[in-house]
Amino acid sequence: MPKTHQSPQDREVRPSIALPRALVPSRTAWSVRAEQAVEYDVVLTRDLLDPADDSLARAGVGLVRAGVDPALAAPARRCVITERNVERLYGDHLSAYFRAHGIDVRWLVLDLGEENKTIESVLRVVDTFDSHGILRRQEPVIAVGGGVLTDIVGFACSAYRRGLPHVRVPTTLIGLVDAGIGAKTGVNHGGSKNRLGSYFPARRTLVDPTFLATLPNRHLSNGLAEILKIALVLDRRLFELLEEHGSLLRTERFQGVSAPGAQAADETLRRAIGGMLAELEPNLWEDQLERAVDYGHSFSPALEMHALPGLLHGEAVAIDMALTTVISCGRGLLTTGQRDRVLAVTTALGLPLTHPVCRPDLLEHALADTVRHRDGRQRLPLPAGIGSALFVNDLTVDEVRSAAAFLHERGNDNA
Repeated sequence: MPKTHQSPQDREVRPSIALPRALVPSRTAWSVRAEQAVEYDVVLTRDLLDPADDSLARAGVGLVRAGVDPALAAPARRCVITERNVERLYGDHLSAYFRAHGIDVRWLVLDLGEENKTIESVLRVVDTFDSHGILRRQEPVIAVGGGVLTDIVGFACSAYRRGLPHVRVPTTLIGLVDAGIGAKTGVNHGGSKNRLGSYFPARRTLVDPTFLATLPNRHLSNGLAEILKIALVLDRRLFELLEEHGSLLRTERFQGVSAPGAQAADETLRRAIGGMLAELEPNLWEDQLERAVDYGHSFSPALEMHALPGLLHGEAVAIDMALTTVISCGRGLLTTGQRDRVLAVTTALGLPLTHPVCRPDLLEHALADTVRHRDGRQRLPLPAGIGSALFVNDLTVDEVRSAAAFLHERGNDNA
């Protein structure tokens, strides 16, 4: 038969073999939605290390899951992470407590300070989890120490196998009322405060003021700064307690040596912890970036990191609050009388109003970094009267400079 010749044009228009419609590639998208219930406890107690109290031994996940014969349960084990000073002061008490409850403990003791709040410290904790062979659900990690320690351990627990339950036992005042009771963890990185971190609350935080009996005065003041924060923007009554009894609380270290001291310590702690948790609970993941509890934390991160180890966290927060108190007064949000009351209470609590690193250039840098942290706006809380706050986005560099100069001059007058 004669061959049929086709031009290139004919070949181009020849229909191809059609794919079944179901096999034709198309744009497909899936939407996954899940919710995770978050629940944790903060318990105010006393004499936690008394062997007759099993609160710490039972804290976290139960040793025996439902339906398992207790006789078949593995011996109780815990990984307990603490810091050098706590081990020196309470190591024997902790060991005796766990022995009394038949708990086998793997210890890790860290030498810590803000300068050691690094990813390297987190990895050291992670290595301990590995060497301990920790079980993911039945053996909650126990962190006993200050805010730096609980942040490091919390971050390590959030990252290791994507989540280990843990229990916090804060031993400093700042841990009792702030660092130990929230959902956030964090470590410093690249010269910035808490640049790496997670939202990972402890299953339970056991708050025991008896640990404060051995706390140095400076660290008591450090924690009182965070209590003052709550007072200035959320709780006028708490401010009045600090104004009237702040010196007594420092002297008695929240141990209730006298009847007035006991009453003031109890009410102060309950109001500070309750106020903080009430603010955190509806916004635990910080979806809303206007947060009253960010008061005192706009300039302080930069001040603290630039002054290391010269400023403690609460001291930097106090300077931040002094600055914004003066700014609020300049805007007519506080009277001069209220401003002076706030600054007087700050000083009476053993806290600074300024520091040599509190320079205009650093404050301007700090404000710019805060704007980035708060998604492009200042969202800066200012006290509006004692016990309430409002948020501003129009703070100027001149206002900040003027407030810093006022506090430097006041500091020199009081020197």
